[in-house]
Amino acid sequence: MSSEAVLQTVDLGLHWPTIDPFLFCAHHRDDYPNGNGRLGPDAPLEERSLGMDFEIRDGWRMYHGSTIPGFPRHPHRGFETVTYVREGFCDHSDSLGASARFGQGDVQWLTAGAGIVHSEMFPLRFTDRRNPVELFQIWLNLPAANKMATPEFKMIWNESIPRHTTVDHGDGIAEIVVIAGKFDSSVPPRPPDASWANDDNNDVAIWHIHLDPGTSLELPPAQHPDTNRTLYVFDGDGLFINDHRLGRNTGSVVTCDSPLTLGSENGADCLVLQGRPIGESVAQQGPFVMNNETELRQTFTDFEKTGFGGWPWPSDGPVHNVERGRFALHPDGRVEEP
Repeated sequence: MSSEAVLQTVDLGLHWPTIDPFLFCAHHRDDYPNGNGRLGPDAPLEERSLGMDFEIRDGWRMYHGSTIPGFPRHPHRGFETVTYVREGFCDHSDSLGASARFGQGDVQWLTAGAGIVHSEMFPLRFTDRRNPVELFQIWLNLPAANKMATPEFKMIWNESIPRHTTVDHGDGIAEIVVIAGKFDSSVPPRPPDASWANDDNNDVAIWHIHLDPGTSLELPPAQHPDTNRTLYVFDGDGLFINDHRLGRNTGSVVTCDSPLTLGSENGADCLVLQGRPIGESVAQQGPFVMNNETELRQTFTDFEKTGFGGWPWPSDGPVHNVERGRFALHPDGRVEEP
């Protein structure tokens, strides 16, 4: 096999480039200090650019938060967010009156559709130890037919996410966390109804792959020749795709019409995003993604008039009690726990 399987590579930072049907992927990794008992950091904040703190200082950022790190209320329309929290917690609140606390491997799949306002805060629950947070937020586009779908979110709890595991070279493990798109016999929960990923023919997959040192794994070919597949090495010591080595913090566009062998001498973690392209024009301004400029202007008008349902919470970045475990309160009043 040749290195022609790797078509393009790019260095990775906080924000990763993506290909249709994906719009964006952010990898947040912050080693937050002990909490202060009010879900914020027990550390001085005076030297930080509060409200726009994206510079790593002492290993962490406040983002748009002022006392608790995270992203206070902001709108979305025309696409979906898939938030995979590997470590730590995220507190969600939205304009539909829904809220949630999820983390430790959970995924929230949110269809913004016709419009929603939500906040995503990172509560630092522990005062006796550090509060590391690692999450991926993936933006998946919606086709024109579904851009004005009714907003909804679906919780995919860690306990319900299948893991395809193989033992290689003694006791070394190769594991695939199957968030979307089946892998072999591992089939994940269904995405929301309006999602491009809800139709299996669209070949959407989101896989987190972990390789122990000295292990390997074969990625099967995609269902369709027009499927786009990207692979991002975000942790470990890098890996080989066939005979092409990718170092840590490297993204790659790879072929998907034949099997690919992934291997790592010293261990690695990577994220795979794949899907058939929607193939429609994209008009984007900030958190709004439509098909043309006329629709974008209408979106700003709609948001100014309606606020996408208003904001029923007492603050822009609400958080839940420190004792509250993982849960989701849906707009219809239904409470869900893992």
